[in-house]
Amino acid sequence: MKKVLVINYSQSGQLNEIIDNFLLPFSSAEIERKQIETVKPFRFPWTSEVFYDTMPECVNEEPVALQPIQYASGKYDLIILGYQPWFLSPSLPITSLLQDPVFQQKMKDTPIVTVIGGRNMWLNSQESVKAYIKKAGGILVGNVPLMDREPNLISVLTIFHWMLTGKKERKWNLLPVPGVSQEDITSADRFGAIVHTGLVNNDFSDLQNKILSLCLINIPTDIWFIEMRGKKIFRIWAGLIKKKGTTPEKRKFFVNLFKYYLLIALFVASPIILTVYFLLIAPFSQKSIKKSKEYYYGVS
Repeated sequence: MKKVLVINYSQSGQLNEIIDNFLLPFSSAEIERKQIETVKPFRFPWTSEVFYDTMPECVNEEPVALQPIQYASGKYDLIILGYQPWFLSPSLPITSLLQDPVFQQKMKDTPIVTVIGGRNMWLNSQESVKAYIKKAGGILVGNVPLMDREPNLISVLTIFHWMLTGKKERKWNLLPVPGVSQEDITSADRFGAIVHTGLVNNDFSDLQNKILSLCLINIPTDIWFIEMRGKKIFRIWAGLIKKKGTTPEKRKFFVNLFKYYLLIALFVASPIILTVYFLLIAPFSQKSIKKSKEYYYGVS
């Protein structure tokens, strides 16, 4: 029987539900399910102060202490790694796992499928995860990103409501339910069936193309545009806060500056910049946009 390690971190529980459905077709495999826990928990719902204060270490990918993980096997036929992006980076628990020497040894020479549950931006975080997997000698064979499909500014409002209240509900009884849609969560088994077939046949060579053939994964051009620039800006802010925030008071001041910058960038600057981009630049850049998206759809 094939041995599969399924390991993830889920702060709100949404990713756990996604992976539960993803695993439904794996009846013929021996599943070892692990959930990552940090020594100092990241509480859910977030407080605004803690959320923004987490950004510098998250963007810099500084590990935090994890609770010990006991693995039942020394080697696996497949690893399924589930994670959330935070600030266009892997969440701190996942960054910490990927830097753990024991888990790095588990990844060595092992096929790995990543399953992402998030708001709508995953390109930069997946690039970091890919680099960690490659450095450990793992073999990334598939990636399944499940995102909130609502327009960017709508999803900002709904996610903040959920994130700060813990209530996955329609804000004002008007906005959509936040997060990955229930339909997409429930249908995660369609991706799982493809991965399970590859496992049974011991053939992952064309797995990502088969995943993409379902036509359920899409990178909207506005999200692609924001991601291509956003991580650089986050790194500048992370460096500034780490350098200037030498006392709790100073750090709080610069974190608050970042908070207000981000809100202004999201709701004022980005709509204007995107409008200009789609009117004046995007029509003449279709080939380069398509090529870039094709890269991010892949696993190499």
